Amino acid sequence: MASAPTSKFSEVVKYEDKSPNVDNYEDPEALKGEVHLGPNTETHRGLSSRQLQLIAIGGCIGTGLFVGSGSTLSTVGPAPLFMGYLAMSSVVWFVMNMLGEMTTYLPIKGISVPYIIGRYTEPSLGFAAGYNYWYSFAMLLASEVTAAGIIIEYWTTSVNVGVWIAIVLIVILLLNIVAVSWYGEAEFWFAALKIIAIIGLIILGIVLFFGGGPNHDRLGFRYWQHPGAFKPYLVDGNTGRFLAFWTAFIKSGFSFIFSPELITTAAGEVEAPRRNIPKATNRFIYRIFTFYVLGSLVIGVTVAYNDPDLLSAVASGSSTASASPFVIAIQNAGISGLNHVINAAILTSAWSSGNAWVFAGSRTLYSLACGGQAPQVFTRCNKNGVPWVAVLATWAVGLLSFLNLSNSGANVFYWFTNLTTVGGFISWILVGIAYLRFRKAMDFHGMLDSLPFKTTLQPYGTYYVIFMVTLLTLTNGYAVFFPGNFSAADFLVSYIGIVFFLVFYVGHKLWYRTPWMTKVSEVDVFTGKDEIDQLCENDFERKPRNWLERVWWWIA
Repeated sequence: MASAPTSKFSEVVKYEDKSPNVDNYEDPEALKGEVHLGPNTETHRGLSSRQLQLIAIGGCIGTGLFVGSGSTLSTVGPAPLFMGYLAMSSVVWFVMNMLGEMTTYLPIKGISVPYIIGRYTEPSLGFAAGYNYWYSFAMLLASEVTAAGIIIEYWTTSVNVGVWIAIVLIVILLLNIVAVSWYGEAEFWFAALKIIAIIGLIILGIVLFFGGGPNHDRLGFRYWQHPGAFKPYLVDGNTGRFLAFWTAFIKSGFSFIFSPELITTAAGEVEAPRRNIPKATNRFIYRIFTFYVLGSLVIGVTVAYNDPDLLSAVASGSSTASASPFVIAIQNAGISGLNHVINAAILTSAWSSGNAWVFAGSRTLYSLACGGQAPQVFTRCNKNGVPWVAVLATWAVGLLSFLNLSNSGANVFYWFTNLTTVGGFISWILVGIAYLRFRKAMDFHGMLDSLPFKTTLQPYGTYYVIFMVTLLTLTNGYAVFFPGNFSAADFLVSYIGIVFFLVFYVGHKLWYRTPWMTKVSEVDVFTGKDEIDQLCENDFERKPRNWLERVWWWIA
């Protein structure tokens, strides 16, 4: 039996022991008390409030909403599309609330969702969750970079797509490896452009709904009547309608997956964390509803699920503006020239998401290394506090996007999409388990009522998340079990993520013989608390005095 790996985070110790010898950081005994990672291994708090707010929502808006929603619409119809996004929004809201509470309590440097899971459950779950997150983030990078290359081909095919992929990858690396403020500022403007584009498209959809387009054709809910609100999936009747909704529910996961985690990932590098993390958490649901739920409603209102252009784009596997239901609606309304603007917005979304996934993946790998679950070389930081080795390792996986040169981009995109969706579902289940353990530990110590940030409907929202996401995970590839639909490739891509997770979990469990679950009385809710309490002791925010300040306060 191997001994447990050495951690650069503090050990589980009594709250009263707070006298670390920071000069001897390699000695585990010297690490008791607060969290000290040692020379050249600490990140810096270089993210501002406004950057965190837009990272929270903008980083996760990729090609899923702009392009992927068209495929879902053609498969199941407008009502299931809207219902699927609405249902997934409720799940994501509770996941965000769980992470918001735990992260606000201890936003220590090097924090990540896997670290939270391991700290409040047991080491093997944290280890498996960590590598599940890391490879999912890295695969999402490859997925978005692949999409970005295809999107640029909308304007020209005279240049090999590999050139565009290389340019996108290089820019992403530069934005992530110099300083976290570079990443934060780039993501702020990337996200701002995406948000402006989505809001503009929603407003345009409303205008078309009432007949304000050049052809003055009032759409209303015409397409919900003809060809219909539902397109039964796999079978006819009510069963087919339910399967249409469930398919949309599953597919909407790719648009949302890993979006709540971005706030936790950035928590160790954001200023005034106990002020800014609750702000980002509380506003997350409003932004999700505005962008995803209203966006999906506009799509279903302005484009019929049997539109020839939509069916042609889906059949060809296009990831450019030609496959975007927003662009199809604009073209049907007789508006010319706007398709290039939308394609630019889609490119911005893919580029921004790739940028966010490098940040999230590198910080996850850095956190694993700080916890002794990855090689210590990944804790190395440059003078600006960027874990540059972890950034390079995560970015290197993005080179898989060059597979697009020898395989169809749609096929590569399909594989990456499905692998990461299952990984994200598994992670949300673990977040729910960790949150329940966190609450029990806080209650055991009589500290539950003194949390610096508390959300509503807990722990019932957590039970809902665990139940629903478990169902989604198990039924992710249910269609392959219908007669005539079985495909070994589809089966593997739907469930291989579960196998990956179990291999990491069982392997770690057998090697280190870790306990099945840390006792509630031994769950560490104290290490790092004094450090954060002191950091946030005098942190307060002046309330806005006029309407202009109120608008900026909501944004930043």
